[in-house]
Amino acid sequence: MNRLGELERAVMDVLWQRSEPLTVREVGRELTNRDLAHTTVMTVLDRLVKKGIVERTGQGRPWRYQPVTSKENYVSELMFDALGQTRDRDAALAAFVHSMSGPEAEALRRALEESEDPTEST
Repeated sequence: MNRLGELERAVMDVLWQRSEPLTVREVGRELTNRDLAHTTVMTVLDRLVKKGIVERTGQGRPWRYQPVTSKENYVSELMFDALGQTRDRDAALAAFVHSMSGPEAEALRRALEESEDPTEST
């Protein structure tokens, strides 16, 4: 899974916040706190398409762009990739859990309980 640069993350945040595919111009308008040229936004979106994080749709122009997956799924894949970089997954998981806040640990507990409950899969 490819990590995102700062500008790529900003563009992805725009796409993840919207439910419909957006044009380059629409994405650029959402990035009001940055002074970006239209071509810069277009280049970033093209890179994200090549990385497989965004898909381009439409016939002709303007192209519309949308995320391939949710932000939560993307972050989950990054976490699995990071976990794969260690020889001791148990130690890495333990260190991760120990760094969590109480509410985060509780959310993890609930998620684990739900994944182990066979009645939840129906």
